[in-house]
Amino acid sequence: MAAFSTGAMDQPGDLAGDVQRLLEDLARRRPDRRQLVAGECMPVVDVFETEKTVEIVLDLPGVAADAIRILFKAGVLLIVGEKERPDLSKRGPASFHLVERDFGRFARAVRINAAIDGAHAKARLVHGELRVVLPRIVERRGAGLLVPIEPVSESAGQQADGPAGQKVSKPAGK
Repeated sequence: MAAFSTGAMDQPGDLAGDVQRLLEDLARRRPDRRQLVAGECMPVVDVFETEKTVEIVLDLPGVAADAIRILFKAGVLLIVGEKERPDLSKRGPASFHLVERDFGRFARAVRINAAIDGAHAKARLVHGELRVVLPRIVERRGAGLLVPIEPVSESAGQQADGPAGQKVSKPAGK
C-alpha cells in the first residue's frame, strides 16, 4: 500500500473547516494586500517516500514563508497559502499578450498512510520550492503483541493491587 494519496478525503467537512481557518489566519497577516490574492491557484506537488521519510514538494515561486500554513491532522497533511499578484501599478500602463502564471489562494491535501513522527516533521522553503519532510517510524498498528499474565500466588498475603496501584485489604477468608 502506498504511504500517501491525494484522492478524496474521508472527512471533507472537517478538512474544509481547517482550510477556512488557515486562510483566515493568512488574511489577518496583511489585510492591505487582499486584492492581490483574489482567485485560486493550484501549485504542482510531488509526493515520494524513502525508507526513512515521506516527502512532499510544492513549487511555490514568489510565495513568502509567512504566506503558507502547514497542518498535519488525522493522517492528512494540509498545505494552505496565498500567492500574491505582483503590484503592477508601479510599472505604468501595460497590455498583456500572454498570462500563464497563477495567483491567489491555494490548498493542497495529502493523506499520509504511513506511520510518521509528526513531532519531528520539518518544512523548508528554498528558491520557491517548499519541501515538507515527515520522518517515518516503525508501523505498530496491526502487529501482534503478546501480553504476559503476571503470576499471582494465593499465599502472597492479604493485600492485592486495586485501581491505580493502590493497596486494598482483602477480607479474611476470601
